[in-house]
Amino acid sequence: MSDTPFDPTISFRLDKRVVLITGASSGLGARFARVAAGAGATVVVAARRADRLEALVTELNETHGGGHAHAIEVDLTAVSGPEQCVTDALAAAGRVDVLVNNAGISQVTPAVDMSTDDFRYEIEIDLIAPFAMARDVARDAIANGRAASIINIGSILGEVGGGKLRVPGYAAAKGGLHNLTRELASQWGRKGVRVNAIAPGWFETEMNDAMFSDGGGRAYMDTGSAMGRPGADGELDGAMLYLASDSSSFVNGHILEVSGGWTAT
Repeated sequence: MSDTPFDPTISFRLDKRVVLITGASSGLGARFARVAAGAGATVVVAARRADRLEALVTELNETHGGGHAHAIEVDLTAVSGPEQCVTDALAAAGRVDVLVNNAGISQVTPAVDMSTDDFRYEIEIDLIAPFAMARDVARDAIANGRAASIINIGSILGEVGGGKLRVPGYAAAKGGLHNLTRELASQWGRKGVRVNAIAPGWFETEMNDAMFSDGGGRAYMDTGSAMGRPGADGELDGAMLYLASDSSSFVNGHILEVSGGWTAT
């Protein structure tokens, strides 16, 4: 028997792995980058706002050692944006072991007033771009005989309707993303590529700050959750790290709700 004490936290480490995170210039994406870097990963952050990305990369390299973070300026709404993002990540870091599909938008418009073009635009960003990113990361991993973990950032509104929130494009895209997660997991699981999703409840970000600053919006979030509150900063860290690491090595095709019990009531 080894004299070394058993450490169950080791399986959560991401040493020698490359984690690509989209939508990383702020909010959840930037937080995920800090968590992955803190667990030992080389981090590639991608978004449109280059100045914010560079500031984040500087922070991560100063905190965790130079050369362990890279920035990719990319517009995922461009036709070739997702493909170029993966290509640039592979060029910068040599491989992608974990993809966090975090970039997305939400348009608040009643369905009867939403144009087909606006609906299509949201599907393009929230569903098609994550598919293209996942496909290209999986292609490279499978071709090189490497395991990979793909984490799609869905939403509790991919499981239930938003109702009076009036987000038809967002709800449709996130619902599609959740079932795409299951489909890709079933196609790639035997090839070493796991695909899972996180379905957050309400967490304050730039995209929904109006909800948090509005009394009615805050009441809606508080009463809809079994815990009576929205999520706090850091309460998605464990879910992301779990799905990215070997701690979830037998978890595939799962939608992990982190919502305070939004669907339990």
